[in-house]
Amino acid sequence: MREILLNIDEGIHFIDKNGKTIIYNDYMEKIEKMSKNYVMNKSFMDIVDEINIKNSTLLEVLNKKKTIKNNMQRYVDKNGKEITTINTTIPIINGNDFIGALEISKDVTTMETMSEQIINLKKNSTNKEKKTYRRYRFEDIIGNSKLMKASIKKCEKASKSDASVFIYGETGTGKELISQSIHYASSRKQYPFIAQNCAALPESLFEGILFGTIKGGFTGAVDRPGLFEQADKGTLLLDEINSMPMMLQAKLLRVLQEGYVRRVGGTKDIPVDVRVIATTNESPTQILNENKIRKDLYYRLNVINIEIPPLRERKEDISLLCDMFIKKYNKKLNKNVKGISYDSINYLKKHNWQGNVRELENVIYSTMSMMDNEKNIVPEMIHLNEYYYLKEKKINEEYSLDDLEYKTLDHIIGDVEEGYIIESLEKTGYNVSKSAAILGINRQNLQYKMKKYNIKNFNK
Repeated sequence: MREILLNIDEGIHFIDKNGKTIIYNDYMEKIEKMSKNYVMNKSFMDIVDEINIKNSTLLEVLNKKKTIKNNMQRYVDKNGKEITTINTTIPIINGNDFIGALEISKDVTTMETMSEQIINLKKNSTNKEKKTYRRYRFEDIIGNSKLMKASIKKCEKASKSDASVFIYGETGTGKELISQSIHYASSRKQYPFIAQNCAALPESLFEGILFGTIKGGFTGAVDRPGLFEQADKGTLLLDEINSMPMMLQAKLLRVLQEGYVRRVGGTKDIPVDVRVIATTNESPTQILNENKIRKDLYYRLNVINIEIPPLRERKEDISLLCDMFIKKYNKKLNKNVKGISYDSINYLKKHNWQGNVRELENVIYSTMSMMDNEKNIVPEMIHLNEYYYLKEKKINEEYSLDDLEYKTLDHIIGDVEEGYIIESLEKTGYNVSKSAAILGINRQNLQYKMKKYNIKNFNK
């Protein structure tokens, strides 16, 4: 066990019941910039600066003999550099005998700096919103299909309410556009709209960013408002809510129910008036079944439920969307493309659009980037990621109902997968990295599938 503690990639500091250091591993030496030879067998009181003693979790566990989990600490090393760690400290007890205290530290100094930058950027973007922030409104949403019109109508009704909104839409369907439109049509439009992708934040920093921190709450802590305080009287968009840690979901529920936030390390409840819009790119049924969201939080957020239809279910909107993207990229690329042909629209309608409107925009952008002086987009110019379309096409063309009596579904899908892997490899000259990118999988996964189907480059 001692060998494991000495060699793991987290800081380990073990002191006995008298406060003498017994174990101090290389990683802790790296974090604190103190020599192991200097620390070993000395009293912990002798090696810790006075300013840090009162907040030391090691000393607290030594005195109270109770575990402290995931405690953020800030202190200054001997070179004057501020260090931020997340510590879990546990009492070591053998029977009824207290042996000492073991601290496991994770250096999050870089991530803490990043969190401060995130909050400052959001604060600055809020202060400069009138000049720099792109405000989307309902008139910016393109769609004449019945499904899209119904969705927009529901969103317009939601803007007249102050209730929480839960939006489900696949990646690329425009969830933030919808969220902004609701905000800027609401009574809160004069106040901040702040968006945060929950999947983009490290778990250890999430709470401080969301709820803020208080000076003196832990060593080096400063008074800093979280996103809820910054969004006061406005709207907070929590994108990919299903990526939020469960512990924080419970705290979020409390804020929504009581209308107060408590900063990390603080004891004071701060009133906030914030409308929350939550989004997910996975179906509510799926995230509930997979326990990615607390049921009580889901029901609290799901006062108004909005589902954004995927592009494959509203293909009649493709023509309008293409016209909008052509205008956009004419300006950006300094082009003079007049439009897109009827055959091109029909060609685009055959595609499955797994990336939805965002994928369509990228296709138009890519196509126009490669155009010279042509005035119209024709099918030959369009380069799609054909994987999904070809998969469906091959299943429809190569397998009749009679075939299905003799082939299992796994066999059919395997045949299609093998065929497309070979096709992508041939297009790239058997460049595995490029083929993996086309297929939307990583290199290791592609190599595994090549081995599975015994695919080799016979041209070598």
